Formats: sequence, structure tokens, C-alpha cells
Amino acid sequence: MNAEELYQRRITSRFAAFDQDGSGYISREDFTSAAGRLLEEFGTSFRSDKGQALAAGAEAFWQGLAGIADVDGDQRVTRGEFVSGAVKRLRDNPDRFAEIARPFVRAVLAVADRDGDGKVGTAEVERALRVLGIETHAAALAAESLDLDRNGLVDEEETVMAFARYFMTREP
Repeated sequence: MNAEELYQRRITSRFAAFDQDGSGYISREDFTSAAGRLLEEFGTSFRSDKGQALAAGAEAFWQGLAGIADVDGDQRVTRGEFVSGAVKRLRDNPDRFAEIARPFVRAVLAVADRDGDGKVGTAEVERALRVLGIETHAAALAAESLDLDRNGLVDEEETVMAFARYFMTREP
């Protein structure tokens, strides 16, 4: 398998991570349901400040992705639109994707942050990733890789940039 084929395979799996309901397209509902599952997992009320921030972050993330990738304006992003819209436009600029994702990632971390210190343990990050549909082993590896200084905690900047690299670059 050549590098481009490997990259396309990887992008297909990234698309599947966003397509939470397996419908074959990414929609607002995928982001809304992901937020709802996270709130339930961490025992956070939708009406709380953290719940509202997560809902707003999910909506902002959806709007950013749709604005870049939803070429036909039907409020659904197909795999083709994802690859040609989001990936091609953002592949060389993961920082732009990071800024689109930041409000959602920030809110996820806040929901998982039990003591409000702005840092989240790798166990909570792993838990959140599993709720979002990431396989257990991959979620554990991802959470561990976010802990750059090996103190058992991750912060927003580490997480946002790793999230962007995961979705938008060719690197492993």
C-alpha cells in the first residue's frame, strides 16, 4: 500500500469517528448526540454551565466543519465532501482545524475535569474518547500520548493540537 492509499484509509476512519450514528454522513446530530453521551457519562447536567458550554462547543465545531466541507449546503457532510473539503483545505494547516475544534475540546475537558483546575487526568480523557466511539486500546494509547510531561494530566493546548494532528495530517 502506498502512502496516499494509507492516508485515504486513515481519513476514512477519521470520517467514521465523526459519523457517530453510522449514517454515512456527518451532521449536526452526530455532534449533538456525542455531547449528550459525554454529559451522561460524566454525570453533568445539560443545563449546567459545563453542559451548556459543551452543547455550544459541539455546535461551533459542527458549524466550522460544515462551513468548510458541506459543499452542497444540505447540512450533511458526506465522506467525499469531508475528504475534498475539510481534509484538502486543512491538511496543510492543522492549526486552522484546531481552532475549529477548540471550543468543543475545551468543553469536553471541562466536563471531564472534576476539580476545576484546568487539567484532566489521562483516565478521564480515555473515558471520554471511549464514549466518543474510540476503541478501548486506541483510547488508552491516545490519552497516554497526550501527557507530554508524564505527570498523568493533559491540558487544553496539548489536546487540541493532538486532535488536529490526528484528523488532519499524514503523520502517524
